[in-house]
Amino acid sequence: MHEPALRAAAFGSDPLPDPAAVRGAGSPRERLLAAIVLGAQGRYAAAATLLDALRRDSDPVVASLAASTLASHRRQLGGHRQARALDGEAFAKVAHLATERGSDGPAASGAKAVSRRPGTGIEAATGRDPDGLDAAGARADALLGLAADNLALGRLAAARRLAARAGTGAAGWRAGVRGGWVGAEIALAAGQGADAVPPAERALETALARGARRHAVKSRIVLAVALRAAGAPDHRKISDDLVGNAMAAAEECELLSLSWPAALVAADLRPGHAEEYRFRVAQVLHAVLRSADPCGRRVAGESPWVPVPGG
Repeated sequence: MHEPALRAAAFGSDPLPDPAAVRGAGSPRERLLAAIVLGAQGRYAAAATLLDALRRDSDPVVASLAASTLASHRRQLGGHRQARALDGEAFAKVAHLATERGSDGPAASGAKAVSRRPGTGIEAATGRDPDGLDAAGARADALLGLAADNLALGRLAAARRLAARAGTGAAGWRAGVRGGWVGAEIALAAGQGADAVPPAERALETALARGARRHAVKSRIVLAVALRAAGAPDHRKISDDLVGNAMAAAEECELLSLSWPAALVAADLRPGHAEEYRFRVAQVLHAVLRSADPCGRRVAGESPWVPVPGG
C-alpha cells in the first residue's frame, strides 16, 4: 500500500486493510503509517517489529514518531512506565527541531526536509504535514504521551505541565484531539468531572470535522466518561449513546485496540448487562494479547488497568 491509502486508513474513514497489505509498505513514512494501522487493529507484535527499526531511522522526525507510537501501544496495554521511557526518547529526538510558533508559522527544519518528498500529501504552503507527521507534531505527540504516562503514574502536576508544554494549537488537528483526551483525563484524575467535558467535546468535534473515524471512536469513549463524571441528570443517556456508538464503530471497523475499552466503559454504564460486556472484553483482550509481542503481554499482565482474560 502507498502512503495516501495508508494515511486514509490511519487517520481517515477508510476501512482498515488486511494486515498482509500493510506489511508491504516501503518507505519509512509508509512503514510508520502501517504500524499505526496495525496498532489500531491490536496487532502489536507486527507493529512493534516495524517501529523498533524505525526508531533508528536517520530522519529524527520519523524516529521520534515511531518511538511515541510504540509508547502509545504500550500505554494501551497498561505499560505506562515503559511508555514514559519511549516518549522521553521521542521528545529527545525532536526537541532541537520543533518550534513553538503558531500553526501558521514556519515548520522546523526536519519538517521542511520532509516537505520536499513527492507524493506525501504535505501542505506545501506552510511546510506542515496535514496529519502532524512533522517536527511540531512529533514534539506534541511526545509531550502529550509523557503527560498521559505521568498521569497514570499519579504525577498530576507533572502531567499538567507537560500537557501545557505540548502547544497543541501549533501542531495540527491530531494533536488537538489528543490534547483534548489528555486534558479531560487530567480533569477526571483531579476529581473535576465538569471540567473534563469541554476538552472531551472539543476532541470529538475536531475528530468528526476531520473525518477521523478512529479518533472519533476514542473521543466518544472519553466524552462518555467525562459526562458521567460531571453528574448532570441528562448526562446518563448521552453517555450511554456515546458508548454504544463507539462500541458499534469499533466492532464494525475491527478496531480491537478500542473495542475492549469501549466495552469496559459500557459495563459500568449499563450494569444490567455488565457480565455480557465483560465477557466481550475478555474475548477481545485474548485476541489482542495473542497478537502482542512478549513485552506487550508482560506489561498487560502486570498492569492494574488491564483486566486479565479469564481472571
